[in-house]
Amino acid sequence: MNFFSRAFQNPWNYFLLLLLFVTLIGFYFKFGLGSQVRWFSDYGAAILYEVFFILFFFFLFPSQKNIVKIPIIVLAVTCFLEVLQLWHPIFLEQFRATFVGAALLGNTFVWWDFPHYLIGSALGWLIIRSKIWKRGYSA
Repeated sequence: MNFFSRAFQNPWNYFLLLLLFVTLIGFYFKFGLGSQVRWFSDYGAAILYEVFFILFFFFLFPSQKNIVKIPIIVLAVTCFLEVLQLWHPIFLEQFRATFVGAALLGNTFVWWDFPHYLIGSALGWLIIRSKIWKRGYSA
């Protein structure tokens, strides 16, 4: 039995490999391919951003009741952060000027981000519902 076969049998390993995969693809969308294809940089990365945070918080708080709660909370917080981009106080502008600030808060309000956040949250919910929870992942 090779490494990948063993990894996919253990739900924790499967989860961590999936989280790593989403992270790497997200960075590729944002900085690799995204520099050439705007949709991937702006919206494809937004979908993966949602999936990443859903997986991350489910990793921290794994339970069947959180399968629905976490995607809803991540979607709400992400939408709040998008609206927060309309506000430009000095302390937020200074934070947005950093890589971490720009990655977490963004720089520009765009209505078209909202459907992509919804798609990412639905995808994240489907992943934790069908791929992780059904594999026996539990606290």
